Amino acid sequence: MTLPPTLKCWPALLALALLLSALPAQAQRAAAQMPPELTQADAALVLRGQARFRVCGFEVYDASLWTTPGFAADAFDAQPLALELRYLRDFSAQDIAQRSLKEVQRQSPVRPEQEKRWLGEMLRVFPDIRKGDRLLGLHRPGQGVVFWFNGQLRGEIRDADFARLFFGIWLSPRTSEPALRSALLGGAP
Repeated sequence: MTLPPTLKCWPALLALALLLSALPAQAQRAAAQMPPELTQADAALVLRGQARFRVCGFEVYDASLWTTPGFAADAFDAQPLALELRYLRDFSAQDIAQRSLKEVQRQSPVRPEQEKRWLGEMLRVFPDIRKGDRLLGLHRPGQGVVFWFNGQLRGEIRDADFARLFFGIWLSPRTSEPALRSALLGGAP
């Protein structure tokens, strides 16, 4: 039986459609090169996932999660990782610190003295943000977190509890943004 000319092309068209559907994800991963500060920090991390965070239709930032190759999402706080936020809007350091504290409190109660200390630490390391700025945090399990702003070292918060809850904003199952978490984890549960 001879196939009509339109059906003879069908396998080739299907293969092309499948190839083109895979290109955006591959292009995203290829475009996301490891930030230089991670190379300098001697971190053996690879890109795990990326996502754009929106609130009420407003684009806030693009996030990239860098993890070790054997990363386990259910034990994110026991592993090195880095989270990079590329901001799409302007924010004051005060707004970022207050929002971070609110999100931390969603996961676990925070004592008033701890809240005050953590807010002060965040204000010390978080700058005012302008559209296009980049903030990167490197989780050091059991030690704390180191922050860079546009590639420049901003400081470190040496508090393992803070680091666990801070990265939990994005990676904890109790996050306020489960779809963002899923995308950062590369679709892993």
